[in-house]
Amino acid sequence: MKKSFRLAFCGIITALCTVLMFLTGLISIGTYALPALSGVLLIAVVIEFGKSWAWPVYIAVSVLSLLLAGDKEAAMLFILFFGYYPILKSQIEKIHNRATVYLLKFAVFNVSMILGFFIGIQLLSVPKDSFTVRGIYLPWAFLLLGNFVFAVYDYALSLLVVSYFQRFHPYFSKWSK
Repeated sequence: MKKSFRLAFCGIITALCTVLMFLTGLISIGTYALPALSGVLLIAVVIEFGKSWAWPVYIAVSVLSLLLAGDKEAAMLFILFFGYYPILKSQIEKIHNRATVYLLKFAVFNVSMILGFFIGIQLLSVPKDSFTVRGIYLPWAFLLLGNFVFAVYDYALSLLVVSYFQRFHPYFSKWSK
């Protein structure tokens, strides 16, 4: 496969991810959903060209998100987790010990979210009262709930990878020759 084709495909994925990140400023629920969807688009790059092509796409989208995204919290979520997780997931799942795989996945998620929490509070001035429900400060409860959501997200990503291989990869292979 020609390098120009790979570069063009990665450029298109970068542009689509950047548009989704730009839309975070226009769609209120986009703070969480659009960075996750942007990360999902990186699956095609990882499958077709490998992680060596996916990392530059992630970096380009991260920089462009910082510059263009209306919602900086969404850009932070993409940079700290949703952007690189599909790339890292492919590496983690090569480990044969299931317990280690799950431990690593949840460790990456939790470290990313805790780091995101502190960056959001300190740099992005997210108000601490946004983590308060009826006067009770609940960031750890949100993290626990986030772990359940992450388990669903990870499972959905696995299903998307299988679906991509079954439905799109054969066409992509024929088209890219």
